Amino acid sequence: MAEILMPKATAVWLIDNTALSFDQIARFCGLHHLEVKGIADGDVAAGVRGLDPIGAGQLSREEIARAEANSDYDMQAQTPKHADMMGRKRKGPRYTPLSRRQDRPDAIAWMVRNHPEVPDSQIAKLIGTTKTTIDAVRSRTHWNTSNIKPVDPVSLALCSQIDLDAVVDLAAAKKRKAEEKAALERGEDLDTLRAASEAKAAQEAAEEAQADEEKSLRDIANKPVDAASVFGAFKEKPAETE
Repeated sequence: MAEILMPKATAVWLIDNTALSFDQIARFCGLHHLEVKGIADGDVAAGVRGLDPIGAGQLSREEIARAEANSDYDMQAQTPKHADMMGRKRKGPRYTPLSRRQDRPDAIAWMVRNHPEVPDSQIAKLIGTTKTTIDAVRSRTHWNTSNIKPVDPVSLALCSQIDLDAVVDLAAAKKRKAEEKAALERGEDLDTLRAASEAKAAQEAAEEAQADEEKSLRDIANKPVDAASVFGAFKEKPAETE
């Protein structure tokens, strides 16, 4: 059976406009029958406007009539005429707001430095940029190269952490499979190769953590000191009056 669009709104319409039982409406909308009863009593989905499933192309009047005549009959939803267009996703780079586009070179530099295994096509989709810009940042021929600083794209709000992890994990898996295939062709032991890969990954994680710690220390050291706040603690307390 086709998935129902806005099941609660559809249940509201069916309760108000048909003689169907709560169980029939619950089965059709994919809800619990007590939830449907709550909708009828006004305890659930209060203020939700009913959605006409006939007008939406998900149900026919004949199907409703058959269900009203037989309380054991389960209505079958129809697939909307343009359902394939509704679920179609646009391909290509994601849209980036104008206020964030100036940050993309920094994010590209971070990806190129920290995850060279990620292909340019995935970086372009993740950040919403082009391969030409990625090549320019990588080869340091970008017009603003002197001001580009590697920054995590998540902290720049150019992508989510989930999307970034998915892209990195996929690229790492492809790289690992390619290395294992090459090792097999050379006659090497896969267990030894995997152990070496794990050790390398642990070393890279430790180096990255150390780099982050050093950066934090540098930021603290370079932070300007407020003289008033430092010497304010040494001011003499006012004499107490007896």
